Amino acid sequence: MISSNIKSLVESPSSGVIRKMFEEGAALKKKFGAENVYDFSLGNPDLDPPAKVLNAIKEVCAEETHLCHGYMPNAGYPETRAAMAKKTSLEQGVEVPFENVIMQVGAAGALNSTLKALLNPGDEVIVPAPYFVEYDHYIHNHGGEIVRVKTNDDFSLNAKNVAARLSAKTAAIIINSPNNPTGRIYSDAEITELAQVLKEHGKKTGRYPYIICDEPYRAITYNGAKVASVFDKYEYSVIGTSFAKNLSLPGERIGYVAVNPACPEAKELTSAIIFATRILGYVNAPAFFQRVLTKSWDAECDYSLYEKRSREICEVMDYAGLKYVKPEGAFYLWVKCPDKWNDDDMAFVNHLKSYNILCAPGSGFGGKGWFRIAYCCSEQTILNSKEAFKKAANDN
Repeated sequence: MISSNIKSLVESPSSGVIRKMFEEGAALKKKFGAENVYDFSLGNPDLDPPAKVLNAIKEVCAEETHLCHGYMPNAGYPETRAAMAKKTSLEQGVEVPFENVIMQVGAAGALNSTLKALLNPGDEVIVPAPYFVEYDHYIHNHGGEIVRVKTNDDFSLNAKNVAARLSAKTAAIIINSPNNPTGRIYSDAEITELAQVLKEHGKKTGRYPYIICDEPYRAITYNGAKVASVFDKYEYSVIGTSFAKNLSLPGERIGYVAVNPACPEAKELTSAIIFATRILGYVNAPAFFQRVLTKSWDAECDYSLYEKRSREICEVMDYAGLKYVKPEGAFYLWVKCPDKWNDDDMAFVNHLKSYNILCAPGSGFGGKGWFRIAYCCSEQTILNSKEAFKKAANDN
C-alpha cells in the first residue's frame, strides 16, 4: 500500500492544482484550438535562453574531456561554485567564498536540502502568505510545521505579524521576493525590520531563526526596482535560487544554495546541506549545466517583454472590472475574485474554465478569494482573453 499521507495529499482537491490546470489546458487546446484557449496556469517562462547560454551549451556539448560526465564533489564543480559565489557577492554586497556555495537541483532542491539540514521534528517555519504552493510540502518533508503569517493589505511584509508568531520552535522564515504569486518585492526597510525582530528573538531565546531567501525571480523586476540584500542585514541567512526563470531554464533543474559567510554556523550548515544533497538522492546538481553556467551565468537578459505583458494583462483586468495587485517583478498577476463569489476562488476558477480561461486558485497559495494569472505566455493569449474575462467576471 502507498503511504496514507501521500494518498491523502494526492487526492486533495488543492493538490497539484496548477499542474492539473496545465494538463486541462492541453486538452482544451486540442478541442477548441490553441488560439481560443487562454492558459495562464503555469509559470513556465516562454522567453528563449539568451545567446550566451545557447553558445555555452554548444561549447560544452563539443567537449570530450575524460570523465566530463562523471561524478564531481557533492557540492559541485569548484569553478562553478566560484562563479555562483561571485554572482551572490555582487547581489548581496558581501564577499562570499566559493566554499559557502552548494550547487543544487533547482531552487526546489536548494530549499529541500536547506530545510533538511535545519529542521528537527516539530520545528516551525514561518511563511508570509500568500506563498508558493509547494512550501507546505517542502517543510513537511523534513518534519517541520508551516506557520502562515499574514502580510499587509498590499501584501508587503509585516514584521510585527512575524514577531507575534515566533516561538522556541521557530527554525526559519522563507522569504520569496519578487513574490510568487503577488509580484510584490519586499523593500530594504521591510527586510531590515524583519532582521531586527529575529535578532531580538535570538537574544531572548538563544535561537536565531534563519532567513531562507527563495530568489529565482530576483532579476525580473520592473521600473528599475531592486531586490533587497539580506546578507548585510542578518547573519543567519541563506540564499536558495535557480536559473529557471531568469535564464528560462526551468527544465534543466539547476540552482544553488549560498550560506552567509558571517553566519556563526556557516561551516557546519554548509556541510549539512552538502550531506542533505547526497542523502535526498540528488547526489549532485547536473554536471552538464554546471559547466554551462560557469560560462554563461552572467548572460545579459531582456525582461522588457514581461514588463510589457504585465501592463497588457492589467489593462485586460481593468476592462473586465477585476481588482488586482500591480506586480513589481516576476510574471504573475494576483487578482481578486468578484465580490458576488464570496471569496470562493475554487468555484470562480472553475467558472473561468467555461470561458476557456485557465488560472490558479488563490487558496492553494494561502490567499483565499484571489486567483493567480501567469502571464509568461504569448501576447496574443493576453490580448485575445479580453472579452472572455469580461464575460466571465460579469456572468453568474
